[in-house]
Amino acid sequence: MILISSRLIGSICYNKYHMAEINKRVGINIRKMREKKSLSQEKLAFEASLHRAYIGQIERAEKNIGLKNLEIIAKALNVNISELLK
Repeated sequence: MILISSRLIGSICYNKYHMAEINKRVGINIRKMREKKSLSQEKLAFEASLHRAYIGQIERAEKNIGLKNLEIIAKALNVNISELLK
């Protein structure tokens, strides 16, 4: 029983760590693309019809981003989603 719990807890910790790394990578890529296009967070938020604070939270990996919002941001940056996931 303890071994099963240990494996489950280990799996949960790994998944949280893995998600945090994905969020960080996506946030960094969004910021790089935004800055490359000389856009402020406010301008990107306006183009994507999202809140400016949300863009900042994504870039700092404070929020999980859903696929729909990832698509919206990619379109606003005029890039493929795959560019934001590299």
